[in-house]
Amino acid sequence: MSIPVDRAPARSATRDLAQIAVFAALIVVLGLPGQITLGSAGVPITLQTLGVMLAGALLGWRKGALSVLAVIVIGLALPVFPTGRTTLTSLAGPTAGFLIGWIPAVIVIGLLTALIMPRYRVIPGLLITIFGGIVVIYTFGVAGMLLRTDLTLTAAIAANGVFVPGDLVKAVVTAVVAAQVHKARPGLIAPLRRQSSTQA
Repeated sequence: MSIPVDRAPARSATRDLAQIAVFAALIVVLGLPGQITLGSAGVPITLQTLGVMLAGALLGWRKGALSVLAVIVIGLALPVFPTGRTTLTSLAGPTAGFLIGWIPAVIVIGLLTALIMPRYRVIPGLLITIFGGIVVIYTFGVAGMLLRTDLTLTAAIAANGVFVPGDLVKAVVTAVVAAQVHKARPGLIAPLRRQSSTQA
């Protein structure tokens, strides 16, 4: 007599790992076009923050954070960041705070997105992405610049103002894409309220 085996958890784990790997690869690929450096602060414009925003909005905070961490770990051995930089060379520069800010950013976006689920709408999603993908990342980025350069707080904030329009475009793209994906594939992110009630 054979004992039935529930393979659902294994399938779920495999699916989760695949999603994490796909978004880690997406973040790396978005860095391939390179970077544009504006201003005297040397802060680069790249598309990789778009991947971070999408990871939080589509995968949630846990899988999104694992995707970002996977990129950072891979970057210890391979130059996965623009201009051939590795994780260590990125962390050694004045813009290290921006890379570090990816982790709290994807967590914030994922958690706040779970609060508005199961119905993802563009405007709330956009506000969430702006807060997590811009405010949070810039907070860490500016803090890193204050530690690594001689800039004052005002100067550090002003040096990053030129990047805000581009990041706003990334936030809009993220919100629009997330709305379409969640409509087509409901259940990618479980509502936070449901998770709380289930645990209770």
